[in-house]
Amino acid sequence: MVSGSLSLSVSASPAVFCFPCLQDPSPWIMANLSQPSEFVLSGFSSLGELQALLHGPFLMLYLLAFVGNTIIIVMVIADTHLHTPMYFFLGNFSLLEILVTMTVVPRMLSDLLVPHKVITFTGCMVQFYFYFSLGSTSFLILTDMALDRFVAICHPLRYDTLMSRAVCVWLAGVAWAVPFLAMVPTVLSRAHLDYCHGNVINHFFCDNAPLLQLSCSDTHLFEFWDFLMALAFVLSSFLMTLISYGYIVTTVLRIPSASSRQKTFSTCGSHLTLVFIGYGSTIFLYISPGKAHSAQVKKVVALVTSVLTPFLNPFILTFRNETVKTALQGQMQRLKGLRKAQR
Repeated sequence: MVSGSLSLSVSASPAVFCFPCLQDPSPWIMANLSQPSEFVLSGFSSLGELQALLHGPFLMLYLLAFVGNTIIIVMVIADTHLHTPMYFFLGNFSLLEILVTMTVVPRMLSDLLVPHKVITFTGCMVQFYFYFSLGSTSFLILTDMALDRFVAICHPLRYDTLMSRAVCVWLAGVAWAVPFLAMVPTVLSRAHLDYCHGNVINHFFCDNAPLLQLSCSDTHLFEFWDFLMALAFVLSSFLMTLISYGYIVTTVLRIPSASSRQKTFSTCGSHLTLVFIGYGSTIFLYISPGKAHSAQVKKVVALVTSVLTPFLNPFILTFRNETVKTALQGQMQRLKGLRKAQR
């Protein structure tokens, strides 16, 4: 908690003093700042005291998202009927949803209740690293899910061989390891930039574009690297997912039974809904031209993907699935049996 004037230490220069506006941190006067010890997250300061009213609804959505995704993970582990590649990847995705929201939402919720939203330089870099690493992993897991459905529907006789346990573990392991390794040079480059345009990040977390806007270093090389990362983890995985579903739709349309077609489309439809929500919002935020959308609009979209989407995902992916419903009912009956036995 910071009160009055905020003193920031600079790695290669004497201490620099900032004089904050109590209502809005954006006009803070900074001078001679190359690497601040702290950043200020503007968040939703433009709403003034009204931002505190957002705390209750967002906290409820966050807790429901946490509980819903945790239930999925527990069911996938506990119920042998869900020990299949499809639910293995669903369990991974639910874990990622929990971890991604934990990197951003708890701090955002606390910042809604305080006037000065300060995060340390190290804390900002750590949040940046885990948010984008986990987010990139989510897209690769979505691609794994699409490949699983492609093999199950287009090559059912070879499904057990092509999607063996070893193959699934390898696909998931690659999806987790590659983004975390690829993001190391990205976060190191951000840590060594010169931030001489102030220390106020116009967002509720340490996002990429607002960070670069504070730098007076030449960022063209970093922006090219960001483009390569987007190409590798977002656009390429999105293309692979679309190609997989193109083959799936072609195969399903050849099924003579209308009920079988409907069942297959229902299973794939929930995954496709998640794909378009996830990829659509990410392309809007990080791949579309930087000046195409206002900062406030991007904050709202980021808020939806950080809070609302993780809340809806358990319903979209599994709770509409008959197999999961049956597994959930079985677990509930088992719990009731244990309670009766204890009595």
